[in-house]
Amino acid sequence: MHSRLLVLLGGLLLLASGATFAQAPHTVLLEDLTWTEIRDQVQAGKTTIIIPIGGTEQSGPGIAVGKHNARAAFLSKKIAERLGNALVAPVVAYVPEGGVAPPSSHMRFPGTITVPDAVFEQMLESAAQSFAVHGFRNVVFLGDHGGYQKDLDRVAAKLNKAWAGKARAIVPPEYYASSSEGYAQQLRQRGYRDDEIGTHAGLADTSLQLAVAPQMVRLDQLQHGPRLGQADGVYGGDPRRSSADLGQLGIDAIVLHTVDALKKDTQGH
Repeated sequence: MHSRLLVLLGGLLLLASGATFAQAPHTVLLEDLTWTEIRDQVQAGKTTIIIPIGGTEQSGPGIAVGKHNARAAFLSKKIAERLGNALVAPVVAYVPEGGVAPPSSHMRFPGTITVPDAVFEQMLESAAQSFAVHGFRNVVFLGDHGGYQKDLDRVAAKLNKAWAGKARAIVPPEYYASSSEGYAQQLRQRGYRDDEIGTHAGLADTSLQLAVAPQMVRLDQLQHGPRLGQADGVYGGDPRRSSADLGQLGIDAIVLHTVDALKKDTQGH
């Protein structure tokens, strides 16, 4: 009797686990779905694909080099969940970051990875064409780094000319504007100075990262260390008063403004 009960319980557990595995996971991440699940979701109306574009670059001695990748992934997921009709592609981590001979811009610091603009643009174009083939009608490029925004605009213009309305490439300016000047304005309204806010690895940049991936920030080292400058990879700012609470203000604004813009851009498409 006891052995029969064990067999029955085992069978029930197998049935339960089988039912669990049969269900598509509740995720907006393309990488976590099978091809049949993606097909079914596109047919059901998830026809917007977000391509998060980060970059692997130095951000001073206080932030890990994957900053933009983590931020683009985090924000794209939040935006897709709010939209309700979108999936998120894998993060693009290899972007133009400067020259190699001689090293220029962020390439002067170890850990930065660069690719030529033409290679970057061709890769994005090919990825977008792949998604269009599979039924996605809106391909959204969300670039977290300022250095390649013109590349994104060129790619989108080329794709939209080729697609002639059958699909659409979108680069919402609200995304980068909210994370740069828009966020800086929020900080100014709270009494922070421009020489703290900075443009790269300063208070703004560091606070955003603390809200997204605090393990990537060496906050204790920053708070108790000397003021950093361009030789350290910190441009025009001072990260010592950074906080996750300040960063969350920026995160909320970026998501809100980007979602509103994309709803307008994709309406009826």
